[in-house]
Amino acid sequence: MVSRVEPQAERRMTARTMTVQDRVPLHEQTWLRIALPVTLFVLVLVGWELLVRIYEIPHYILPRPTLIATTLWDNLGSLMTSWLFTMKITFLALVLAVVGGVLLAMLFALSKWVELSLFPFAIVLQVTPIVAIAPLILIFISSTTASLLLCAWIVAFFPILSNTVIGLRSADLNLRDLFKLYRASPWQTLRHLLIPSAMPYFIAGLKVAGGLSLIGAVVAEFTAGAAGKETGLASRILEASFRTEIPKMFAALVLVSLTGIAIYLVFNLVSHLVLGKWHESEIKQDR
Repeated sequence: MVSRVEPQAERRMTARTMTVQDRVPLHEQTWLRIALPVTLFVLVLVGWELLVRIYEIPHYILPRPTLIATTLWDNLGSLMTSWLFTMKITFLALVLAVVGGVLLAMLFALSKWVELSLFPFAIVLQVTPIVAIAPLILIFISSTTASLLLCAWIVAFFPILSNTVIGLRSADLNLRDLFKLYRASPWQTLRHLLIPSAMPYFIAGLKVAGGLSLIGAVVAEFTAGAAGKETGLASRILEASFRTEIPKMFAALVLVSLTGIAIYLVFNLVSHLVLGKWHESEIKQDR
């Protein structure tokens, strides 16, 4: 009799202690995820606008959001040209980081000697500040585009490599033994066991590397833009600051921020499409 009552009591306690998020339907959770940050963002902009107007803060110190929006619209043509250049560097650096990081991680998974030999060099690239080596890269490489691409690649490469290596190592040991029992080749083990287990980790690294590739491109553009070599958004920001065109500088910053947000949302969508039907990190959101 006691054994029948206790499970019922546990179920009642569980039902009482459910969180509000668990009781809210999925479509309402989605609406809240969008409405709450958007509302807070609008309130911040309204407070910013009122603060500047009430205290009459000069635009060369802190421009109003409406003035920034107007400046962005008036200079959209030139800013978009610079944005396209920055996006080209960001996208190419990310593609190279994904290709190089995944291939090297696979080599690490297949050969312990390769990992022991090369992984320390990858760590050196990660811990070396890109601001410190960007001037040297710009000096040694004659092509500005190639040097900027290398800087952005250095920043984005390690998250892909590190996360993919961890994912390849995370395969279940019992499944590894089963593959050995059936005498699977290293390539078969990699394809049918290690790569599926590494996919969530790779996607997580991709989210990080997407933002870092943009950061690397902007930092490299700042370094090269000081010498007047660049046509990216960072160069537009430097030019605006030199000329005390603060609204234009904020407009370029808005484009950089929107680009970073777009990259994050795109890779969130990729994560949902790739992992949504089988991995717990995405399935839990649909329950």
